[in-house]
Amino acid sequence: MNTVIENTRFASRAVERLVAGRATSDGAGVKLTRVLTHDLQRRLDPFLMLDAFRNENPDDYIGGFPDHPHRGFETVTYMIAGRMRHHDSAGNSGLLGPGGAQWMTAGSGLIHSELPEQEAGLMEGFQLWLNLPARDKMCAPHYRDIPGDAIPEALTAAGVRVRVIAGSSQGVSGAVERPVTEPLFLDLHLPAGAVFEQALPVGHNAFLYTYRGTVDVEGREVPDRSMAILANDGAPGVRIVASVASRVILVAGAPLNEPIAQYGPFVMNTGEQIQQTLDDYRRGFFEAARVQREG
Repeated sequence: MNTVIENTRFASRAVERLVAGRATSDGAGVKLTRVLTHDLQRRLDPFLMLDAFRNENPDDYIGGFPDHPHRGFETVTYMIAGRMRHHDSAGNSGLLGPGGAQWMTAGSGLIHSELPEQEAGLMEGFQLWLNLPARDKMCAPHYRDIPGDAIPEALTAAGVRVRVIAGSSQGVSGAVERPVTEPLFLDLHLPAGAVFEQALPVGHNAFLYTYRGTVDVEGREVPDRSMAILANDGAPGVRIVASVASRVILVAGAPLNEPIAQYGPFVMNTGEQIQQTLDDYRRGFFEAARVQREG
């Protein structure tokens, strides 16, 4: 059930820079835009990567993401349109549909796949990689499937629909709450001319990505398929104005300020840990992982 909330104006963070991302492919040839790239990991700590995909041609997504390993971080997959089937090395399976999310903690390691369950139509969504603190990198892997109708929502007086995947907004707690990194992940549907405000802890890194329409943040236009890195300028939040009917994801989190050692799908703190991870993978450790499914 939607909760109706009135917005109140406050000082907003400015846009530090716009990022268009780069076209690439991953998995078995899935075409996507890598928006948060390796060179932005320190600036947007604790976030490691953001991929955006929006494909209507099945040739651009039908191969999906066959079996591949992960260790040391979390993945958040959020679907706008289409269906993806998840399988993992413990035999778990789940279907991710429109408006749904999957929050997977790779922890000590697992092997999984994400494969389309459609042969035509639009496939659209995001995958965000969220780092784990050093103390948690070897935790037991687990994941949670969150159907679209289980994601809490708020409706502001300006008519903005707020889907709260993680964190809290407008007095509504999200589907996921995580310690240490304290991530905020909102999907905002803004009518033309609507204003949306969200409080953000001053020390958190934050960005937004427009995936429909055009929005304005402190006089800076953020057009369709663009990411705006929000300045750490001491403002207590962000104010987003929709030039036209628009959709935006807003993401923020507490930086870990720890070393990042990444080798493909493995993210640890040191090169030695990466070498150990490669050794564990070669010895079949990941195939033997027991993965806990929640929900």
